[in-house]
Amino acid sequence: MSDPSPPPADLSHAGAVVDKAIEYMAGQNLPPMAIASALLGGAVGLLARTMGDDAIVSVLQNAIGSVRSGEVRAAYGGPEGPSGRA
Repeated sequence: MSDPSPPPADLSHAGAVVDKAIEYMAGQNLPPMAIASALLGGAVGLLARTMGDDAIVSVLQNAIGSVRSGEVRAAYGGPEGPSGRA
């Protein structure tokens, strides 16, 4: 379930920067998979520099849970199905 309180200002700011980076890369005609892979790789790298392996696994399991529960699809839409293709 979503939290009714707004996200912290630093999270909103970071999210806006990431959105702009995605917009820029899409404008450069980079494929969505390349954009997502680069962002995910960068995020995992940042996690590796700032927390232990168990914490990283917990973050990734939380993300997987959000995908499996349908929370991600409900928030962002897009292709249906296990492969990400309609």
